[in-house]
Amino acid sequence: MSYTFLVQLSDTHIREPERLAYGRLDTAPYLKQAVLAIGRLSQKPDAVVITGDLTDFGRAAEYEHLRTLIKPLDMPVYLLPGNHDDRQQMRSSFPEHAYLGAKGFVQYSVPIGDMQLITLDTVVPLASEGSLCEERLNWLAIELEKYSHRPVVLAMHHPPFKTLIGHMDEIGLLNGAEELEALLKRFPNVERVICGHLHRAIQVSFGGTLAVTVPSPAHQVCLDLSPQAASAWVLEPPAFGIHTLPQGGRMVSHTAYCAAFDGPYPFHEASGQLID
Repeated sequence: MSYTFLVQLSDTHIREPERLAYGRLDTAPYLKQAVLAIGRLSQKPDAVVITGDLTDFGRAAEYEHLRTLIKPLDMPVYLLPGNHDDRQQMRSSFPEHAYLGAKGFVQYSVPIGDMQLITLDTVVPLASEGSLCEERLNWLAIELEKYSHRPVVLAMHHPPFKTLIGHMDEIGLLNGAEELEALLKRFPNVERVICGHLHRAIQVSFGGTLAVTVPSPAHQVCLDLSPQAASAWVLEPPAFGIHTLPQGGRMVSHTAYCAAFDGPYPFHEASGQLID
């Protein structure tokens, strides 16, 4: 079967070498583990997209460290800013990534196999929350019209829906979500809206499609649905997303964990016995 295979990493939060995020977490070894896990996949991805918070402070040394960590990925890698990133420093640090543009919002559209990846910049400089202004939404409307004949994956950092994790919803997409949903309802070819920011796997029906967030390859946001929940993270198993589109079929999304596990152990389906 022919299909298009897109890996989604998010929220890598890379610091300078030997510097710790939050004063206690070295995120670099976790990204190394994720890159190794991508290399172990049974099928090679057509591309990888990293949906924001690539670094912790948007510094040149952090992006240089990120460059080193993702260098083993031997497929196209597409970058998207999050609230921890700096657009212009991203461009300066990855000059060969011409799709990032020269100034303004980091929004682009690229073909990946049988699908079109369209990215939307939700960043508000120097703020944790996200926003979509008329300019960004108008650009998206033009791109969606242009590619209405082929499957589309829309990538953005801040998810356009309430997650019920109160402290994260306070810094979610605070403007433009309703307008985005109304726009997407006009384009049934949008297979997914893929997001970061939440450090968890979450799925919500949105705009006639499925909007999802994926875990971080490092730390996860604590799962506490109390509106008064404290802002906290936990070292649950690191993971990333996989979005696969069979030719002529519907997109199927998976969560893949980063560690190396025992197995596989082939077995007989009927008896449950292992195959020697």
